[in-house]
Amino acid sequence: MNRPSIAWKLYIAAFYIFLFAPLLVVAIFAFNASPFPSPPWKGWTLDWFVGDGSAFGKPGVLMDPIWLASIGNSLKVAVPVALLAVLLGTVNAWVLERAEFPGKSLVAMMMLWPLVIPGVILGISILAFFSRVANGLEEALQTDLDPLRPGLPLVILGQLSFILTIATLIIAARLRKFDRSLEEAAFDLGASRAHVLRTVTLPFLRPALVGAGLVALLMSFENFNTTLMLVGSEPPLPITMYGQMREGATPAINAVSLLLMLGVGGIASLFALTSKTQA
Repeated sequence: MNRPSIAWKLYIAAFYIFLFAPLLVVAIFAFNASPFPSPPWKGWTLDWFVGDGSAFGKPGVLMDPIWLASIGNSLKVAVPVALLAVLLGTVNAWVLERAEFPGKSLVAMMMLWPLVIPGVILGISILAFFSRVANGLEEALQTDLDPLRPGLPLVILGQLSFILTIATLIIAARLRKFDRSLEEAAFDLGASRAHVLRTVTLPFLRPALVGAGLVALLMSFENFNTTLMLVGSEPPLPITMYGQMREGATPAINAVSLLLMLGVGGIASLFALTSKTQA
């Protein structure tokens, strides 16, 4: 095997510098003892994480009710999205890989459409659709239907509309590799369909189920475009970060970004481990 040339090594180094240098700068200035997230450097501090606000007039991220509420809102969205994506993605994968019906190829292709539609357009479409549905039902039922109005329930539906496709593809790829003779052997030994599903099929799918759940959790937590169109009075973390940037950035933004990078890195590492298990 030929050893990489100097030009190739320089290219790799430049690529990773381009990729990680901005993230490193953001992480470093999260500890800057200054009210501004930019030079000059004024010393190290943890006040932007755990400060009470006495030093810079604003509490640290982990002490600020606004940031904590936004993190909580993101979890309220991400956890249901991940669970629904895994559950419905498993059903979809089963239909696409096991069922035979006319138009199956068209259905499989249509499932990919949410991935190529811009997130803003997807969010606006969902907002317009459910607003009209809510208006009609409220007139007919004479009651308020807040879950169909902008808010966390609608954010969950909006994110699920495209994250579900990714979860389906991950689970379907694993199911495609399954040796169905294992199920047939279990049936021949007298096992019921439910018992075979629980003891043979689902254990084989477990790495894909975990991986799909982690990817769904990650994509939900960092989604901005679709969420921005559907959010109400309880903004998730990306929307709060956007609002804080418009008001005037502080190193609190850097602190949140660093925590988010660590969380995303941890989830990505878990997904990589589950992917190795699948292989």
